[in-house]
Amino acid sequence: MAKDYKRNPEIEEIETSEWLYSLDYVFEHGGPERVRELLQQLQIRAHKAGVQIPFTANTPYINTIPREKQPPFPGNREIERRIKSLIRWNAMAMVVNANKMEEGIGGHISTYASAATLYEIGFNHFFRGKGEGYDGDQIYFQGHASPGIYARAFLEGRISKEKIKNFRREFAKGGGLSSYPHPWLMPEFWEFPTVSMGLGPIMAIYQARFNRYLEDRGLKKDTGSKVWAFLGDGETDEPETLGAITLASREQLDNLIFVINCNLQRLDGPVRGNGKIIQELEAAFRGAGWNVIKVIWGDDWDSLLAKDKDGKLIKRMGEVVDGQYQKYTVEGGAYVREHFFGVDEELVEMVSDLTDEQLSRMRRGGHDPEKVFAAYNAAVNHKGSPTVILAKTVKGYGLGESGEGKNITHQQKKLNEDEMKEFRARFGIPISDEQIHNDPFFRPDEDSAEIKYLTERRKALGGYVPSRKTNLKPIKTPDESLFEEFYKGTEGREVSTTMVFVRILAKLLKDTEIGKNIVPIVPDEARTFGMESLFRQVGIYAHAGQLYEPVDKDSLLYYKEIKNGQILEEGITEAGSISSFIAAGTSYATHGINMIPFFIYYSMFGLQRVGDLAWAAGDIGAKGFLIGGTAGRTTLNGEGLQHQDGHSHLLAYAIPNMVAYDPAFAFELAVIIRDGIKRMFEDQENIYYYITVMNENYAMPEMPKGAKEGILKGMYKFKPSTMKNAKLKAQLFGSGTILNEVLKAQELLEKDYKVAADVWSVTSYKELRREALEVERWNMLNSNKKQKTSYITQTLSKEKGVFVAASDYVKALPDSISKWFPGTLHSLGTDGFGRSGSRKALRDFFEVDYRHVVYTTLGALVKEGKIKETVLEKAKKDLEIKPDKLNPMTS
Repeated sequence: MAKDYKRNPEIEEIETSEWLYSLDYVFEHGGPERVRELLQQLQIRAHKAGVQIPFTANTPYINTIPREKQPPFPGNREIERRIKSLIRWNAMAMVVNANKMEEGIGGHISTYASAATLYEIGFNHFFRGKGEGYDGDQIYFQGHASPGIYARAFLEGRISKEKIKNFRREFAKGGGLSSYPHPWLMPEFWEFPTVSMGLGPIMAIYQARFNRYLEDRGLKKDTGSKVWAFLGDGETDEPETLGAITLASREQLDNLIFVINCNLQRLDGPVRGNGKIIQELEAAFRGAGWNVIKVIWGDDWDSLLAKDKDGKLIKRMGEVVDGQYQKYTVEGGAYVREHFFGVDEELVEMVSDLTDEQLSRMRRGGHDPEKVFAAYNAAVNHKGSPTVILAKTVKGYGLGESGEGKNITHQQKKLNEDEMKEFRARFGIPISDEQIHNDPFFRPDEDSAEIKYLTERRKALGGYVPSRKTNLKPIKTPDESLFEEFYKGTEGREVSTTMVFVRILAKLLKDTEIGKNIVPIVPDEARTFGMESLFRQVGIYAHAGQLYEPVDKDSLLYYKEIKNGQILEEGITEAGSISSFIAAGTSYATHGINMIPFFIYYSMFGLQRVGDLAWAAGDIGAKGFLIGGTAGRTTLNGEGLQHQDGHSHLLAYAIPNMVAYDPAFAFELAVIIRDGIKRMFEDQENIYYYITVMNENYAMPEMPKGAKEGILKGMYKFKPSTMKNAKLKAQLFGSGTILNEVLKAQELLEKDYKVAADVWSVTSYKELRREALEVERWNMLNSNKKQKTSYITQTLSKEKGVFVAASDYVKALPDSISKWFPGTLHSLGTDGFGRSGSRKALRDFFEVDYRHVVYTTLGALVKEGKIKETVLEKAKKDLEIKPDKLNPMTS
């Protein structure tokens, strides 16, 4: 500020008025574009003068779309209000009834109560059904709002009253409804599992991008469908919610719409009691390049804003924090008059003609159908970027004294009959006191105005939502000839199973039948896995193409981005990559197109990092292959503790429809992948695969005759002993690269200790356990019938000797099948934190190398009295086994 300048409030007020008048004049005669140009020039001038302009990504705390820009509302407001009231009632009654039938069964009333208008405007005017094909919108419904979605389906005649009565009681007679959106449990109704908060938003982003991928590759026409994601403001605290929003703007995903229900409350209290969540989210999304539409105030506020010539009301709206807004909701009109408007005489005068009752009923924007319609209409017509709608609502809207706007409202599950009568009166539900007590659900007659209206609206929009289709033509499994080279082995040439996988993938991509359906997905590790040859072969997908000349353009395997590229190069994001995997793996249901995703990644950063999304992939029925690369705790040498995976196969046990394999050889991998394609895409089983591949090179043998069945079942005898009439016998089991250590142990046992050892390849402990448990359960439930025998027991029943298993994973894997062995199973594994070192040093440290396999085998023979202790002691010395070394499990 200049030294001779003295501030004069009267002069400053005149200056401000003149500037504002000038701005109004320019806007009237030059339009908004000219206003933007002038403001940019003023900003440049101010910077040159040394004025530091504070950054803000926020607009005033008012609706983005002013009253005069709202389009005419096309629907019948009164009928839509009645429909919405009926849905509110039945959603509430569903939860109350469930807890009356089964104490503590749970459920949520308040979320849908706050979001009813947000959903109903979508259902009546925007959500496109699939029609005869798969051209509809994809809608990620907020999980806690499921009672409202069920209640609408009840009015639509898609869900019976019996099912509604059995909400959260899936085992009740006649069947029930799942607690939240679960496609696994309701496969013809729900499309997307969303209630694990944060997953819906990130899956929606990558779904929208995958839709664009299919269009750019010519596999799907652009039908103008949208991806809608409904979420709560508290959900935005989850890293997955906001973690990928820049991808959506970078990819210009104008087919994506987020609707954030800003009711200002989490489970325990305010989302931002001392702040403003809508302004915070606006800044985040605008900064990320999204189109942001705020729907804060209902039409009751329009006349007040029209009177606000000097901006005092807007200033007041912006300075009140969210915690105080909650207080206004629960206290009533007199409190609002005193504490909101009462800070300024002009504001008090502004509402002098309104009663306290009128002040208490002034709606927030998310409860105003015309405001919400205007926002949705702007969103679906916006081009060039994704849109987020920030809609301010009241949690528990309509619950009155029983929970509206209160901190306890999320946990509200019960209403007494007086509270239900109050709800009935507020929303005009034509139901008697007796019905409230005995049968609280209400659906109008088929020929009523309400049923006709909602039926006609859904027909006009292409059918009911949510709904899910899966009746598509199967894919034919590739011919055996495509895989035959892998059955033959490498004739002494050393390769890794990772290299074998990349070769299989390259051949599948060239296949004339299914090549176009293959979706390679990689999180910025393609060169690590030796996949750079695919850059040139099929290209990296980029909607914008390649706008630059890559630095390696002159090389054969340059980084090639093209609009119809096939590889999804996701960058360093396993969460984003598996979201793409889910979108591709459910394309059969979403778009009626069988896509076969192969997502390869560091195995350590898979199930451990994105386990919740892997669980969701199971729920949603995703199909495809997760490929855990650089797998095995001692096989990935040098990288150390954070990278070395020795437990992902144990984590795979938890996902019921995940089929997990740890192959050692090229032929095993080929057999597994071919069978996986057959099971998932020809036989259409509802499963997906996890396969680990390693980066250790060794010669790949030829497939033994008759091995296929055992490879797929999880175990087969790979190399029998050549010793005849040996007195000492052992059965050795190996997996992955550790199978090579077991083969060395076999040789040493036979040569130095005269132990005839058979070697078995265990490709899947999980498959062996699953089949054995199925047999065990059948036998238990059918004790009066001829008992079945598990594959493990049947295969090993005639095998003699001691049993020793070694893998690059924790001992819990072999231990999990030990009870079906004919003798004690001695397990070696890699329990403990990893280390940096050579493979030799690591395998010694974790006690899974051939020396420890030999020593464990001899120890087992001592315990069975087959050899003397002195033999074991000598072996300890010869093999350099150190009994006082650190325990890898705890050190």
